[in-house]
Amino acid sequence: MELDLSPKLARKVYGGNGGSYYSWSPSELPMLREGNIGAAKLALEKNGFALPRYSDSAKVAYVLQGNGVAGIVLPEAEEKVIAIKKGDAIALPFGVVTWWYNKQDTELVVLFLGDTSKAHKAGEFTDFFLTGSNGIFTGFSTEFVSRAWGLDEDVTKTLVGKQSENGIVQLDGNFQMPVPNKEHREGMALNCEEAPLDVDIKKGGRVVVLNTKNLPLVGEVGLGADLVRLDGSAMCSPGFSCDSALQVTYIVRGSGRVQVVGVDGRRVLETTLKAGSLFIVPRFFVVSKIASPDGMEWFSIITTPNPIFTHLAGRTSAWKALSPQVLEAAFDVDAETEKLFRSKRTSDAIFFPPSN
Repeated sequence: MELDLSPKLARKVYGGNGGSYYSWSPSELPMLREGNIGAAKLALEKNGFALPRYSDSAKVAYVLQGNGVAGIVLPEAEEKVIAIKKGDAIALPFGVVTWWYNKQDTELVVLFLGDTSKAHKAGEFTDFFLTGSNGIFTGFSTEFVSRAWGLDEDVTKTLVGKQSENGIVQLDGNFQMPVPNKEHREGMALNCEEAPLDVDIKKGGRVVVLNTKNLPLVGEVGLGADLVRLDGSAMCSPGFSCDSALQVTYIVRGSGRVQVVGVDGRRVLETTLKAGSLFIVPRFFVVSKIASPDGMEWFSIITTPNPIFTHLAGRTSAWKALSPQVLEAAFDVDAETEKLFRSKRTSDAIFFPPSN
């Protein structure tokens, strides 16, 4: 049976006055299960507080909108309290405890993409909450809680009885949360909108690659990532991941067209991409995109911390590396046609600006 590669939107899982949690389901996007990839989105309203939790999956978080505060506790380490803003990427290895808070009027939206190969369910994140109606305090008996934390039974009952909300709460506007520490950001987050560009092509596009060099923690997560901004009507060269990695792409802004070619030269996807949609390119499949006139921006994870891509068009393409005789024989064309083919795209690389 052929896999459905069509882009999909996230669906709400839970939420209330403080905000909502959304996820993509493997039943609607089968490549999540096939590729052992999870995808979810957290949206916090003003004074929204996402309760402390840990996950069964390593992830990369990307701030899509707004400003806020994140608390991160690595195993056997102190709490890191960092200010976060649009464009921030944060690597979250296994065992990390996190909480998220939005003090601003603008909604704080955070995207999570990660590896579910060790998760309880392939293609889905499972969070384990420290507090809340589905937190660990409600699962243990009062005797166990009292002995484990050295509390009187009355205090224990009060603690457990207070756990009435699920996952996200809205705090009083006067409540004072921890103040972010600038030093804590070092090595924990990278702003992809402010980082040095890895690729910058006039009227074509720009790329920032997230890897072990600029954010070493992604090595522990086992994922790489990139932020790509494609200018209006520009094209992204057809290419594929040559190290057997999957590419999971979320459309941040704008829209455009995409084509994916798979086994036996068959086009397996041709559709329009819109903001908020997620799609996955299988291993070794070739993908190319053309932005609409207003441009298109996307954030992707790649299932290796230092991905390698092969492009099939442009100055750095594999075609340019092959000898003329090989191309003549492979295409079954004469030398003149081969020279015409080779003479094109001699200066462009990865992104191709519109022709007019």
